This record gives sequence, C-alpha cells and structure tokens, in this order.
Amino acid sequence: MLGYTEILIAFLSIHFLLKWIRYRNSPVIDWPVLGMLPAIIRNAWRIHDYATLVLKHHGGTLEIKGPWFTNMNFVLTSDPMNVQHITGKNSSNYPRGSEYREILEPLGDGIFNTDDEIWRNNRTMVHSLIKQRKFEFLVEQTIQKKLDSCLIPVLNYASEQAWELDLEDVIERFTFDNICSMVLGFDPKCLSIEFPKVAYEKAFNEIEKTVMHRHIMPRSFWKLQKWLQIGQEKKLSAAKKILDQFIHERIAFKREEQRRYEGGLEMNDQEKEPPPFDLLTAYIEEEEKGEMGDKFLRDSAFNLLVAGRDTLSAGFTWFFWHIATHPSVATKILEEIKCKFAPKEGEWRVLSTDEVGKLVYLHAAIFESLRLFPPVPYLHVCTINSDVLPSGYRINPKTKVFYSLYAMGRSQEIWGEDYLEFKPERWISENGGIKHIPSYKFIAFNAGPRSCLGKDMSITEMKMVASAIIWNYDIQMVEGHHVSPSDSVILHMKHGLKVKITKRCI
Repeated sequence: MLGYTEILIAFLSIHFLLKWIRYRNSPVIDWPVLGMLPAIIRNAWRIHDYATLVLKHHGGTLEIKGPWFTNMNFVLTSDPMNVQHITGKNSSNYPRGSEYREILEPLGDGIFNTDDEIWRNNRTMVHSLIKQRKFEFLVEQTIQKKLDSCLIPVLNYASEQAWELDLEDVIERFTFDNICSMVLGFDPKCLSIEFPKVAYEKAFNEIEKTVMHRHIMPRSFWKLQKWLQIGQEKKLSAAKKILDQFIHERIAFKREEQRRYEGGLEMNDQEKEPPPFDLLTAYIEEEEKGEMGDKFLRDSAFNLLVAGRDTLSAGFTWFFWHIATHPSVATKILEEIKCKFAPKEGEWRVLSTDEVGKLVYLHAAIFESLRLFPPVPYLHVCTINSDVLPSGYRINPKTKVFYSLYAMGRSQEIWGEDYLEFKPERWISENGGIKHIPSYKFIAFNAGPRSCLGKDMSITEMKMVASAIIWNYDIQMVEGHHVSPSDSVILHMKHGLKVKITKRCI
C-alpha cells in the first residue's frame, strides 16, 4: 500500500510540475481535479478584466475547464469573426439551450429565455407592438413626465442640500418607474425625495444575484439549495413570489379594465374612453387572435421589465461616470446643445425624440461608454451539432459557448491602439454623422437574429435623460469613492456611483 501511495504522489507531483512548466507564463493554469477554478477564484474580484487578459493571451478563444465531474466546462471567445459566425452565419446551431433556460428559469417562457418557434412568435409580437407610433409616443411622454416630475426635482433637492448621492440607485429607480409605466400602465413611484423602499423593485436585484450564482456554481449544488430552500435559492423564491404577485395584480387590473370598457358596464363618461395604451393592454387585446393566458402575459411582462430596467440603468450609470471623469466631453455636449437649440440662460425643457436625434456628439459619447462597459458583459449559447469556428477552434455538440462583450470592447484589433481611452470622436465620421460599426464588433446590442429590439428606444431615452441632466447639472465624483464593475450578469457598479450634484451655471 505504501508503494502505491508513493507512486501516486510521484505521478501527481510530476503532473503538477509539467502543468506549471507548460502554463508558467499563462494567466490561467488547468490543474488536475480542480481545473482552472483556483485562478478564477483568485481573480474573482476583477473577473471581467481577468477574462479579457486570459482571452488576449490565448488569441481570443479558449476552453475554460472547471473541476472534474462538475460539467462546468465552456468555450469563451472574444474573436469578432467567431461572434459573427455564432450570432449570424450559423446562429441556428447556437440556441440558448435547455441549461440556459434552467438558469434563467425566473424569466419563464419570455423572449430572452426561449428558442425556435416560441422565441420567433414572441419576437414577432414584441416587434409589432414597439414599432407602433402610439408606443413611440408613449415612450416620449413617459420619459418627459418622469423627468419633469421626479428626476429633476430629486436632483434639484440633492443639489440644494449638498447631498452625496448614489446616482446608480437614482437611475435604477427612474428606469424602473419608466418601464413599469410603459409595460404595465402603472407607476410604482420608486423615485422621490423620500427614496421609498419598494419591495418588487429590490426583488429584481435578488433575482440577478441568483442568476449569477447559478452560472458559477455546479448545477447539482444550486439544485440542492433549491430543493432544500436554503441559501441564495431561498432568496430567489421570496423575490420571485413578490414580483409574480405584483405582475399578476396588474394583469387582473388590466383584464378588468378591458372587460368594463368592452362591456360598457357601470362606467362614467371618463371611463368610456379606451384604456390608456401600454404594452400589457396591447397584449391582452391580442388575445382575440388566440388565447394567451396569464402565464404568457406574466412571462412577457417580466422579460420586458428586465430589459427596460436593468440593462438601461447599467448603461446610464457608466455613462454618467464617464461624464463625471471626463469634463471635456461634458463641455462638448453642452456646446452641441447650445449650437443646435440655443436655449436662453436658465431656460430648459426636455428635448423631444426628434430633437435628440440631432445630437451627434452625445450619441457618440453614449456609444463609446457602451463599448467599454456593455450592460450585459457576457452572452451564453449552447451548440446543437459539432462546428469549427472561423478561428479554427473545434466545438463539440452540446458545448456551452460564452462570448465576452466586455473583452470585445477592449480589443486592440477592433478599436486600435487607443482602445482603452474614452474617446467619443472615434464614432464620428468625416461628414459629421455616426460611423457604422458592424454589430458583431460593437456588440452592446447583440447581433444577428437576437439583436436588441429596443435599441432605438434605449438610445432615445438615454439621449433625452442625458441632455437634460448635463444641461442642468455638474456631476462630480465623491472623493475617495472607488468604482469597479460588479461580478453579476448585468454590469452594475460594485459600490454604486457616489456623486455630488451642483446646479450648472450656463
């Protein structure tokens, strides 16, 4: 027995030594039994930048190997030609997959979490609704109203009181109020001077944490937690219950509102008007073409709320951080507003969707911020059949593939030697318009058949809000506040965005 033990120790020692010699200059080592987990744990505090470093070292694509028997292996890439292949040329071989749907189970059968015919039907319906003129009008009116009645008053008060403000929290509340109004026809009033605690708004954060937890933990581990209702899975159940109750209450209210209108039951003159337009009402009206049921409405509404709250708030937060740390960019945006609209001193109104379309430099600054800090840092698919990527990497069937949007925004091959600089000018063409960059290179809105349907709406909202805030206020970072990306499925800030707001003297 002692002889066998000595042989085993010697074998493992030689194996570890060979691994060390082979990978001594690599930022990640594939150890026996543990795989690459030690390096990942050691760099978890800077996981996005670490993944960027590893990808650069390995030419843009490599297999990440987890501990043995955990089924945590996956291929990671930031090669734009691979991404074009995955999202476009051979997208049918790279669906979300059953494991992805299991991880994102809280989303149900909504547009983000489905494949094949269900996904196509969902996407067709969402596209037909958000392209309606009355929805575009709803977006514009909702943003203008919320800016005038909530965001500007809150920032005014913070300026007068010389508060240190967490701008990330402010923006998350603002975007949640907006998207609830657009999707559910209901304003939860999360954003006010009192900063109320709204349970269903905070439940979103808990669901995000659980989704990230499911990505990094072995499936058997979080499945056991779910079965025992302990740890993060217990928190998920509580958060999901809160959100489901909230959404189902709105569905019931909208159904009753529609029933009363169609039946003309006990209504006063005001109630005889058609119910105000929102996406949930539009979905319910579509039921005449086929029964959808409350589950379909719940899943659709939940997915739209996620799209309009989390990704947009993350994009806003990083943009305002860039503005606070690059005052010359803020100055150029102010000059553009003055040049295009020549507002009088001390006068301001929220710009319309048509007006913000004329702000080219602001548009470029937003795109530059999204390049460096895409709201969704990674996207995940799973192969059906074996494949060979354009880089030459061979993919087996049922292989998880992640493409890193964060790393692609930091690629010298795509963006040139100044790839780490915040430089809006890189987006402006010689004729003064916005340069076209292929979506498989600038991937913040995804690419191919799954490209973001709400891209134009998101850009419009960011430009309306950004122009109003930059014109009215100067944003300064709180001294000593450290900003870094969170290790989550949405690229929030780990410690928020602590700023001081002062009224701008134009």
